Amino acid sequence: MDNFAEHLVKKELTGGEKAKRTIIIVGGIVLTVMLAGFAVLMLGQGLMPFMGLVLAAVTGYGTYFIVTNMYVEYEYTFTNGELDIDKIVAKKKRREMLSVSVGKFKEFGRYDDAPEETDDMTVVFATSNIASEEWYADFDHEQYGSTRLVFCPNENMIENMRKNLPRALRAKLEETENKE
Repeated sequence: MDNFAEHLVKKELTGGEKAKRTIIIVGGIVLTVMLAGFAVLMLGQGLMPFMGLVLAAVTGYGTYFIVTNMYVEYEYTFTNGELDIDKIVAKKKRREMLSVSVGKFKEFGRYDDAPEETDDMTVVFATSNIASEEWYADFDHEQYGSTRLVFCPNENMIENMRKNLPRALRAKLEETENKE
């Protein structure tokens, strides 16, 4: 029988990212209106109104494109010991971020309890930005070398992963859960 779990996590925007999004929206609207107004004022001046309308349309679409690409989700898929993480941008574009065997984990637990990251460590964030939900896993990856994954698995995902963890990590995880 297959050991399978799937979980979708929406990345919450930080305060800085929300401010950046607001500035982009307001700036894009103002620039689009200014360019469209310029085009109207230049009617009868040859190609100038047409160029102004084209620039206004490009600016409006560019603003829309940038803002929608700020919406990110992560999909975790766990199948028979393999954890796959995909990044989904604007609910349109999917990109594989990472694939790892849970049996290769050297450390695993709540991110609050994680040891310090080393200088040579690659950190992969696939999280919702809600600290209370974050977990970490340290492992060696053939592409990234020493890697730390920060992610937000649900209870079902953790239970399925637990079955494939190395024995020492399983015992450590049970020990920390019994303390809580």
